[in-house]
Amino acid sequence: MLLGGVPVWAPLAYSGPARDLVRALKFRGAIGLADTMAAQIVANAPPGLLEAELVPVPLHPRRLRTRGYNQASAIAEAVRRRAGVAVLDCLVRSGPSVTQVGRDRAERRAGPAGSIRLEGDAPEAVLLLDDVVTTGATLGACRDALVAHGARDVAAVCFARTIGR
Repeated sequence: MLLGGVPVWAPLAYSGPARDLVRALKFRGAIGLADTMAAQIVANAPPGLLEAELVPVPLHPRRLRTRGYNQASAIAEAVRRRAGVAVLDCLVRSGPSVTQVGRDRAERRAGPAGSIRLEGDAPEAVLLLDDVVTTGATLGACRDALVAHGARDVAAVCFARTIGR
C-alpha cells in the first residue's frame, strides 16, 4: 500500500494484541517487546523487502529524554539482529514536540509537528521502520528528507497499521 507517498508493508493491523504490544513498548517501558515485534516483521516480510538499509523513524528529543529510548530504533535493532540488515539512525526530529496521539486525521495527514532532517548521507535504498503507521504523513516527511539528500528508493515497514489503511 502507498501511504504518504511511501510504499508501506505491515504484518499486523493495529488492534487487539498488536495494539497492546505497541502501547506496552511505547508507554510502559517494555522494551523487550521490540524483539517480539521484529520476529513478526522478519518472519512475514515479503521476499526482498529487508534488503535495504533500515532507518528508524526519529523520536522528538524531548520525548526521547522522557521515554529513554526510541521504540522504532529498538525494533530496528531487533530486526538487524534477526535478519542481519544494516541500521542507520540518521534522521532527526526538531521543532514542536506534539504527539500524534489525539490528533485528528486531518492534523495527522498534514504531517508531524516540527520537521525531520537528515544528519549525514542518505543511503541509496532505504527501508524506514516504525512501530505503527496511520496516515503515512510522518513516513512522507522522512522520505522527503532522505530524497533531498540522495536516497532514490524509499519504502517502509511498520509493525502494525491502522485498520483501513
